[in-house]
Amino acid sequence: MLYSLLADLLVFVHIMFITFVIGGELAIVIGAFKRWQWIRNLKFRAAHLLAIIVVASEAVFGIACPLTVWENSLRTQAGQIYQEDISFVGRLLRDVIFYEFNPWVFTVIYVLFAALVILTFIFVPPVWHRKRTS
Repeated sequence: MLYSLLADLLVFVHIMFITFVIGGELAIVIGAFKRWQWIRNLKFRAAHLLAIIVVASEAVFGIACPLTVWENSLRTQAGQIYQEDISFVGRLLRDVIFYEFNPWVFTVIYVLFAALVILTFIFVPPVWHRKRTS
């Protein structure tokens, strides 16, 4: 029961990561037009850029997502080998993030999205704060 619950929690964390990457880019683009200053926060933008670069790099180099590997390990420890054994919440959350496509399709999507994030980093740059000297 505990491993199943932890696996479901991990899928939720995975969804939050995806939401940060996609939602963050959407917020940056909208914020650029609406002149929202918070979208230029360097820490936010650096974390956002790093997140998609890690995902795209994993895809290019054929590295399995650590969150997926960890979830699968927890499911195995919970005795949930098949999709039917997963809890309703776990199945619902997994259906949101996992699709049946060839791996190269995901690689292309991740790399193109990373390119978009890099372009917005260049054209809607973060603010680099410098210390003021008296």
